[in-house]
Amino acid sequence: MAQDSYLYALSSNNAWAGYKAHQNPNFFPKLASGQSPQILWLGCSDSRCPETTILGLQPGDVFTHRNVANIVSPTDINTAAVIEYAVAHLRVRHIVLCGHTACGGAAAALASSSDGGGGGGNKRLGGVLDTWLTPLRALRSAHREALDAIADDAARAVRLAELNVEAGVRVLMENEVVREAVRDRGLEVHGCLFDIGSGRIRDLGIGTRPKRTVRGSGTESEEVRGTHGQLVFNGSGASLAVR
Repeated sequence: MAQDSYLYALSSNNAWAGYKAHQNPNFFPKLASGQSPQILWLGCSDSRCPETTILGLQPGDVFTHRNVANIVSPTDINTAAVIEYAVAHLRVRHIVLCGHTACGGAAAALASSSDGGGGGGNKRLGGVLDTWLTPLRALRSAHREALDAIADDAARAVRLAELNVEAGVRVLMENEVVREAVRDRGLEVHGCLFDIGSGRIRDLGIGTRPKRTVRGSGTESEEVRGTHGQLVFNGSGASLAVR
């Protein structure tokens, strides 16, 4: 008989909670007292992209909003509410919009009804998904020539995922709450792509990225400190140092 995944998850949670409490008796009481995350993460709902895990950070370090294909639309009140709360009330220092490789949304936007692949981009999924993926299909149409020039299907989907992040960052930069925070207190916006095949996050070099030198590194970088880690954004990407 197959194992019940829900019961297994509950058992795993119990073991995790016990381990964390044993490791640090103050961990959960401190967590319950409030949150002060420095990062707002806007990502994809894909089960392979859990933000806190792939950043090597802890509960309380990252405020999160995820949806199918990490689409940031100016008319989406759900996303707008998350952004406003994180920026205006939690006063995060960084917004990270992160797409990923092997994205089902990007593949669907590129799919053709005639052959299930390629650059046709007119295969219907049905239901609300067709409406939700409209921005991705618009990007596909706007960049059709460049995308069609990429022979490999996976590479074409990655490029569309990058274009989607770029478009989302532009929307973020036009958000009034974000604009005010960038101007008044130096809020940073980063566009990234998570490579599922390697586990690495690649900074796409878009957004607002003033840099400072991390002592002893010899390079210009921006530090983001979490509870048990230090995430460093620099010109070549991001790195994590455990502390």
